[in-house]
Amino acid sequence: MKKNVAVVMGGYSKEIDISLKSGSVVVNNLDTNLYNIYTVHILKNKWIVLYNETEFDIDRTDFSVVLNNKKIKFDVVFNAIHGNPGENGLFTAYLDLLGIKHSTSPFYQMALSFNKHDTISVLKQYGIKAAKSVYLNKNDVINIENIVSIVKLPCFVKANNAGSSFGVSKVYDKNNLKKAINFSFAEDDGVLIESFLDGVEVSVGVYNFNGTTKILEMTEIVSENDFFDYEAKYLGKSEEITPARINSIERKKLAHAAIKVFDKLGMKGFTRSEFILVNGEPHFIEINTVPGLAIESIMPKQIEVAGLTLKDFFGMALEC
Repeated sequence: MKKNVAVVMGGYSKEIDISLKSGSVVVNNLDTNLYNIYTVHILKNKWIVLYNETEFDIDRTDFSVVLNNKKIKFDVVFNAIHGNPGENGLFTAYLDLLGIKHSTSPFYQMALSFNKHDTISVLKQYGIKAAKSVYLNKNDVINIENIVSIVKLPCFVKANNAGSSFGVSKVYDKNNLKKAINFSFAEDDGVLIESFLDGVEVSVGVYNFNGTTKILEMTEIVSENDFFDYEAKYLGKSEEITPARINSIERKKLAHAAIKVFDKLGMKGFTRSEFILVNGEPHFIEINTVPGLAIESIMPKQIEVAGLTLKDFFGMALEC
């Protein structure tokens, strides 16, 4: 019997358009011989199933929908929501409470990894290198001189809980630091200020579908802009080279670090982690627990280079 699969997309953040693209790729690549596939939009003003170009409301008490006078319950959910509420644990906690399987990690792991500062704090205990940083809450007193003495210049200022490089600035002059901090606070109540790491940026896809954590492939990112910002990620302002142009020793170190990050954070399904290679040593930047899956995104290319099809990979994600 075919399983009923809800492919959820949309969300409540600025990443909604990216999520809709990712979800559409999943819908178009799942095996219709194995699954009844339903397109589900989770939006601030409505939760709906799109069926024959008509919207049907989701019953939020049990995450079901009535189609043609028949109540449809979902056996499994493919989570393609970037940001809030799909990547910060809120939606997966809801599914966990209902006992519905999903393609991503449990809610605590999602919530932890969405918080950049807390993730780095945990991983440092396991020997994962990262940039020097200063964390600020919205009501903290901002001491520019103290921040600069710790992270030096240039530095990066980031919204602590945000994706797709929203709320990120690269600061060269301390006179511009306060403006950058306020820019990040517009996205989130926490701000992470990190030292600049001079090296090669590499993105590593990781998955665990059968009890063994493996890497997909490594992608070297060469941005036309000053850093890998929104334009570079989604508007073609970067060169993404898969496999990355790194030597075998660097590759081995990156693979070890990426798998360690995945396992120590207790992840499931698949993720994508970002690193900067500084003098051959991987420095962790962040982990994406709902990586972009649109055609222009990094992970589909990594899946292809690894010798897998999107249909097989997405199917394995649903069955794990």
